[in-house]
Amino acid sequence: MKKMLFIYNPNAGTGVLKPKLADVIDILVKGGYDVTTYPTQCYHDALAKTVTYTEEYDIIVCSGGDGTLDEVVTGVSKRGGHVPIGYIPAGTTNDFAHSLHISSNILEAADVAVNGVPYPCDVGKFNDDYFVYIAAFGLFTDVSYGTKQSMKNVLGHLAYILEGSKQIFNIPSYHVRVEHDGEVIEDDFMFGMVTNSRSVGGFKGIIGKDVIFDDGLFEVTLIKTPKNPIALNEIIASLVIKQIDSNHVYSFRSGEIHFESIEEIPWTLDGEFGGEHDSVTILNKKQGLLIMVKEDTKAHLEEKKEELLEKIKEEEGLEI
Repeated sequence: MKKMLFIYNPNAGTGVLKPKLADVIDILVKGGYDVTTYPTQCYHDALAKTVTYTEEYDIIVCSGGDGTLDEVVTGVSKRGGHVPIGYIPAGTTNDFAHSLHISSNILEAADVAVNGVPYPCDVGKFNDDYFVYIAAFGLFTDVSYGTKQSMKNVLGHLAYILEGSKQIFNIPSYHVRVEHDGEVIEDDFMFGMVTNSRSVGGFKGIIGKDVIFDDGLFEVTLIKTPKNPIALNEIIASLVIKQIDSNHVYSFRSGEIHFESIEEIPWTLDGEFGGEHDSVTILNKKQGLLIMVKEDTKAHLEEKKEELLEKIKEEEGLEI
């Protein structure tokens, strides 16, 4: 019989999992698995369990918010394994699940975890850590991590905060040297993000809806620190209409990016605190994650990928 490790956060989100836990386990067992259950006891417990288990499992299913998923993916990545992961979203923010059309209905998501198909996604390596869909620094990423942050509408959130700040001296600024693909960018930035998710809500064009999950490339957005009120207003306007203003925003795709700064900068990984760093190397581990999705979702994503590759090829005039 196939073996499954089911890791769940009993305190995730609004507690939607608890009353349906027996039904979820029933679906998992009916899917033909010998199920080992593990309720997480504290922060990073899902990571610890995933890194240290000694049994041979055919699949790991996790239930919780993006933080729980992030811990399990990090654990599987650190093991160097390619065990498929089923995800039953039960958090207040489930950004990545939305991107992959994983149902917010817990029983439907449990069914997909056992009866779906594995879909390959890229994973981000952040120094010695990992992230699933976003690594970011700057404005609003260094606020209190007491509550989980949704990264769903990053640009709208940025615009909202900038509108509220009114004063330029309230905006954090970091002098960063960024290297990618033989190019060097050095500037003052108030915000930067490296993403691999449709749900993060980026700019129109190469970021945002035009994201391929398994192409080995991340979408990188760097927003310069405004030097005067006019620049601030231009940045707010470009955020609101989601149109890149090349005077204030760097935007590119890359599989490896290196960030250097004089001071240590706080980063967020998938909406949770990722530590403070003055040197960061981000690598795209192409198709490093196998996540269970519906069969028709996989077909749709594959079809979309072909369309986007053609579009990118036309826009960039490159052979991919």
